Amino acid sequence: MTERLVSKSMSARQIVNLLLDASVWDAACIMTKANCGSVLIFDTTGQMRGIVTERDLMTRVLAKALDPKTTLVSQVMTANPHCVGPNTTVSEAILIMIERGFRHLPIKSIDGKIIGIFSASDALPKEIDAAMTMAQFHQQLNESA
Repeated sequence: MTERLVSKSMSARQIVNLLLDASVWDAACIMTKANCGSVLIFDTTGQMRGIVTERDLMTRVLAKALDPKTTLVSQVMTANPHCVGPNTTVSEAILIMIERGFRHLPIKSIDGKIIGIFSASDALPKEIDAAMTMAQFHQQLNESA
């Protein structure tokens, strides 16, 4: 069985983005409206400069009592986030995320265009289904023994 690729496993949501001079308040509002856990940060030339996640909002803004309306995303973003190509396997992506301590991984095409964001939750549905099937099988074995 061929392993899934991140490009085939990421959520079908659109890429949410803001400019460097947007406020943290703007980031929180756009993430809430789009029902997503991260926003990519771009400069005026269209180059991705960073990513802001829900965790960033909690640890870099709320925990430090910063004002979300006056704090810029550029002040709290993770600059130059690690990206992977669309043919990266889900297991490779999850390993990168575990080793580097993050849950969102931008996917960049060969020509450098951002085509989506793979999140840890994108890896779960198929694996959870497989685990449930395995658990049911084990339960049946135990009941028949």
